[in-house]
Amino acid sequence: MVVMKMKFPFQKRVKLAQGLWLLSWCATVAGAMTFTLGCVLKTELRRRAEVMDNSDIHVVPNTLMIVGLASLGINYFASKICQDALDAGRFPRWKNFLKPYFAVSCFFTVLMLLSVIMSFAMKGSLESSLKVGLRNGIRFYKDTDTPGRCFQKQNIDRLQMTFQCCGNNDFRDWFEVQWISNRYLDFSSKEVKDRIKSNVDGRYLVDGVPFSCCNPSSPRPCIQYQLTNNSAHYNYDYQTEELNIYLRGCREALVNYYMGLMNTIGAGVLSVFLLQGSVLVSLRFLQTAMEAVAGKENTEIETEGYLLEKSVKDTVKEYLDPVLKFLLLKNQVEEGTTSTAGPAHA
Repeated sequence: MVVMKMKFPFQKRVKLAQGLWLLSWCATVAGAMTFTLGCVLKTELRRRAEVMDNSDIHVVPNTLMIVGLASLGINYFASKICQDALDAGRFPRWKNFLKPYFAVSCFFTVLMLLSVIMSFAMKGSLESSLKVGLRNGIRFYKDTDTPGRCFQKQNIDRLQMTFQCCGNNDFRDWFEVQWISNRYLDFSSKEVKDRIKSNVDGRYLVDGVPFSCCNPSSPRPCIQYQLTNNSAHYNYDYQTEELNIYLRGCREALVNYYMGLMNTIGAGVLSVFLLQGSVLVSLRFLQTAMEAVAGKENTEIETEGYLLEKSVKDTVKEYLDPVLKFLLLKNQVEEGTTSTAGPAHA
């Protein structure tokens, strides 16, 4: 059953080839933009790698870069095919090339759509990665003398100032860790001794936050220590006063930033996907319309073009059968090799 059959007079074929040539070059530029967007997202994720527990989220920019590069090649060949479609004598040389070309093109076009879906669906993975990464970053904040963690304090401080956030969930996360290094503590001080003895882990815990949590927009000088002690500060109520530190957690700030970036990129790549799909559909119509001209003396006759020669199910089966046969043959060869190697080893 032929799918989407259309009639193509000579002038209509010429206009289709010319329009598709222009469209394929637009899609080439769009492919370059997709690759660039993937590089931008990859760079942004790597900049905050120290507060991410894993790199699962990198599958999105990696996929974007792959499909962007593939799009350049796909649309380059599409433009060459369109040029030769204007000459009935040169078009037949593409006959054996077009079937694998469409298979590869459809694969990367579907992969482009998957990258769009992933860019919208990776919020959970991103949030869980940041949750663990930020928790470790706060815990190692004081380890400025430890190899591999020397810049942890600087990174966390810059992060909190840049994204105007404090802590992982909120500023209270700093109350649960010792973020002041022992080298800056006076262990002869009674206050220090009492604080260390007050918890079973022997850590110096304070209800305070680093300077990078301070909100410069606040009219009051920053209160970063004894945040929960009303009597320690004049005209201050911890429960009712709007604190002059950032109240938003860094996990929320980073998730909002990256999801905003990925959603914007996803919307852009979705438009590229639609453009790429239009190129492939138009090229398929041009191919089938031109194949009807092959071997004819009069190349200006009206021909019929179609999207699929068979039903969707039969077409998919036709493309998958050779792949499945290859994989089956490969498994049989590997099993045969294993069975012969076993007795020889024995």
